[in-house]
Amino acid sequence: MFTKTKDIDRAFRHIRAFSIAVVISCAIVAATAIYLGLSAASDSRQKVYILASGKVLEAYASERKDNISVEARDHVATFHRLFFTLAPDDKVITGNISKALYLSDASAKKQYEDLRESGFFSGIISGNVSQDIQIDSIQIELEAHPYHFQCRAIQRIVRPTSVVSRSLVTEGYLRSVARSDNNPHGFLIERWQTIENKDIQIQNR
Repeated sequence: MFTKTKDIDRAFRHIRAFSIAVVISCAIVAATAIYLGLSAASDSRQKVYILASGKVLEAYASERKDNISVEARDHVATFHRLFFTLAPDDKVITGNISKALYLSDASAKKQYEDLRESGFFSGIISGNVSQDIQIDSIQIELEAHPYHFQCRAIQRIVRPTSVVSRSLVTEGYLRSVARSDNNPHGFLIERWQTIENKDIQIQNR
């Protein structure tokens, strides 16, 4: 009789151990499934689909801090291209300057107004002069906000009789602001000033 009791007790312990092992295994499987499901959901939220020229392109969203240097340099480059790309057409000049002023504060507007009052833009139109810019380098200091930057570029002025190349160096600060259609990078250029703008080459046409 005691032997049967011991067998029953041993069997009960085996069943209990097996049951505990099954419960733990199920818990591990469930936790793994939940983790993988959350990871998959998080990855899917990072995906962005862009429709371009009738094609669906897949892109990945990222934190602003991951691309802040790239976005800051592109913001500065875009502003300078818009501000310094001119043609003998009042609509082109007004359109480019208007877009540039969305990316900067009153310091850029003041430079624009000073140039306009001096007759610079009228001279561009009447003299059939065109101007473009080639960015050489943009340095951004990200240690402190607002971020200080310096932009070095070559300004090319094409006149009917000559082509003038000028060295252009500007500096200012970048302050983070809300993104918008007119300011997709979410930066605003402040205290912008030209620290060098001199002829480096003149070619006759």
